[in-house]
Amino acid sequence: MDNDDFDTALVSAALTLAQDRGWSSVTVLAAARQAGLALPEARRRFPLKASILLRLGRMADDVALADDMICGDVRERLFDLLMRRLDVFQQYRGGLQSVFRTLPMDPALTILLGGATVESMRWVADAAGVNTTGVVGFVRVNMLVAVWTHTLRVWEKDESPDMGSTMAALDLALDKAGRFGLFPTGADTNTNQSGLADLEDVTDMDTAFASTTISAPHA
Repeated sequence: MDNDDFDTALVSAALTLAQDRGWSSVTVLAAARQAGLALPEARRRFPLKASILLRLGRMADDVALADDMICGDVRERLFDLLMRRLDVFQQYRGGLQSVFRTLPMDPALTILLGGATVESMRWVADAAGVNTTGVVGFVRVNMLVAVWTHTLRVWEKDESPDMGSTMAALDLALDKAGRFGLFPTGADTNTNQSGLADLEDVTDMDTAFASTTISAPHA
């Protein structure tokens, strides 16, 4: 078993336990035993319980970024990249719902995952062709975080097998963000900074980071 297979097995076991018992009851040791994995290796690769969620985020990013030949304009590429991440999350839906219920009572984990989400969305934006440099780039990355957070909230409640409501929510969120400069239109300086407040129609910007969930880690 290589490292990727090891990590996938442990993440899957942990989120299955989370679905059955609740995230607060999950430990790395219990997940390793559930998956029949060596405990010393599990401790080395997952030193913290939060490492499980960070690794899932990295797995989602790996899938999203694996094919660098995505066609279409920037908006279409962003849609495809974000939906690829959600396709990975969909495999662990029950466990992640348990995680979401825990986050309001675990501010440290929420902050950790929020910071990782910013880096994840920077990668997604770069891959889609969005300029993320400078002040305008900083604003665009944060707009994409808001788009992702809003879409994830809808996905959490979307019981349809084809994630129809989720795709519709992502479409709408990207449309609104695009009107305020998320997509390049030839001149980065044309970003409508005064309109950024209207992104509250997409999601509450003051709570976007507090409720941001699973994303790719730095490592």
